[in-house]
Amino acid sequence: MYMDPEKRARRQSLRVIISETIMVLAVVVTVAVLALIVSGYWLNSDFKVERQGMLQIYSVPTGANVAVDGDSPWFQRTNTSKVLSSGQHEIVLTKDGYDSWSKTIEISEGLLYRLHYPRLFLLNREKEAVYSTDTISFVTASPSRRLLLIADNTTAWTLINLDSDSPRATTLDISKYFSTISLASGATTGLFTGEIISAEWDNSNEHILFEVAGSTGVEWVLINIKNPASSINLTREFAADFNQIKIFDNSANSLLAIRNGNLHRIDVGARQISAILVEDVRDFDFYDSEIIYVTSAGIKMFGIGDSEDIPLVPASIAAQVLIGKFYDDKYIFVIDGGDITVYRKNNLEEEIMTATLSFVPENAKVGYDGSFVIMNSGANFATLDMETMSMREWTTDTTHYGWVSSYMIYSVYEGRLFVYDFDGLNRRELATNVSERFPVVITSDKWLYYFSDGTLMREWLIGR
Repeated sequence: MYMDPEKRARRQSLRVIISETIMVLAVVVTVAVLALIVSGYWLNSDFKVERQGMLQIYSVPTGANVAVDGDSPWFQRTNTSKVLSSGQHEIVLTKDGYDSWSKTIEISEGLLYRLHYPRLFLLNREKEAVYSTDTISFVTASPSRRLLLIADNTTAWTLINLDSDSPRATTLDISKYFSTISLASGATTGLFTGEIISAEWDNSNEHILFEVAGSTGVEWVLINIKNPASSINLTREFAADFNQIKIFDNSANSLLAIRNGNLHRIDVGARQISAILVEDVRDFDFYDSEIIYVTSAGIKMFGIGDSEDIPLVPASIAAQVLIGKFYDDKYIFVIDGGDITVYRKNNLEEEIMTATLSFVPENAKVGYDGSFVIMNSGANFATLDMETMSMREWTTDTTHYGWVSSYMIYSVYEGRLFVYDFDGLNRRELATNVSERFPVVITSDKWLYYFSDGTLMREWLIGR
C-alpha cells in the first residue's frame, strides 16, 4: 500500500505531539501529586483526599511491632515513618519477650511528629554483680553513662568504665586537689573529709566540676580524670569565694563563674579569670556563646564578644531562666514562681506559650536535643514537650530520682526501681533491693546498672 509521504509525515508529527503532550501532562500530574503528598494530603480509606501528617517512630530495641489505634499489620515495624490522619492516635509498641510501650499522640496536618525515644525492656533479664564495696559515700555518672566515679572517705576514688562486657575499675588519687583532706599519724592513705554538694561533667566525659563543703567553707575543684595532674582547685587558684560555676564548653577549658554577684569567665588552661562580664547576676544559662541571665532589672542576654548586653523581658529576681535549641530555632524559657513563659529568641515580643503550674519549680533543665524542658520540686514534676508545645504535670513515687538515660527518669521507692518517660508516662518497675543513694544508669542501650547493698549490679536489657 502506498501512502503519500507528506500525509505520513503529518501523521507521525501528530503522534509525536500527542505522545509528548501525554508525557508533559504525566509529569505535571506527578509533580502535583508529590506536592500534595509533601503538603500532607493523602487518600483516606474512603478514597477521599484529606490533609494528613506523618509519624516518625524509632525504638530500642529496633523492630518492635507498631499498632495504631488497635490496628497492627504484620509488616508494620519501628524504625520507620507512617502517614496518619490528623487528630489523636493511640500508638502501642510490642515485641516478643519484652514489655510494651504506649502513648496517645496528636497528629497535626502537614507536620511531622517524632517518637524517637520509646524503650522496651526485656522481661526475663540476666543479673550479675560487677563491683562491690562498703565505703561508698558519693557516686556520679558521666553524660555518656559509660563512666562511674565512686567516692568514699579516702583520697583513692574508683573510676569504673561500664562500656564493656567486663567493666574495668581504676583508682583516681584526689589527695592534692581538695583542701578537705587529712592524714592521720602513720596512715598511708589520706582521708577525704568534705561533703560533695554537686558534680558536673563536661561533654567530653573527661572533667568533673565538684562543689564541696568542708571545714574551710565551700570550694570548687575541676578534676581531670584523664590527666589528674592538670586538675585545678579553682577556689584556691583564684583566692575567691564563688557562688556558682558552670562548664562553658565541651571540654571544660572555659568556665562561667559568679563571684560577688558578678559574672566572670575562667580560662582553665591559662589559669586566668576575666574582668566582670556582667554585673548583678542572680541566675544564668547559656547556649553556644550566648548567655542569658536574671538581674534585679529583669532578664537580659549577653554574647561573648559583644560590647553590651541586650535587655529581654521583665521578671522577678527569683526567676529562673533557660535557653535551648529545638530544630533550627532557639527558645528562651522563663520560670517565675509557678508561671512559665516561652519565647522564640528571634522574636521576644511574641509569647509562644504560657502556663501556670500547681507548684513552684526548684530545678529546671532543657532536656536532650532541646525536645523538652523538665521542672520539678521534690516529687512534683512538669514537662514541657516542645514537639507538641504542651505541658504535663506528674509525680514520681519518691524524691530519690535521677536520669537513667537521655529520655528517661528513674525513682527508687522502698528499694523498688521505677522508670518513666520524660513526660511521666510509661511508668514501669525494673528491679528491687535498689539503693536510693546512688545513680541508676542505662548504658549502650543494653545494660542497666544500679547499686544494691554496696554492690554494683548489672542487668541485660536486650536479648543476647
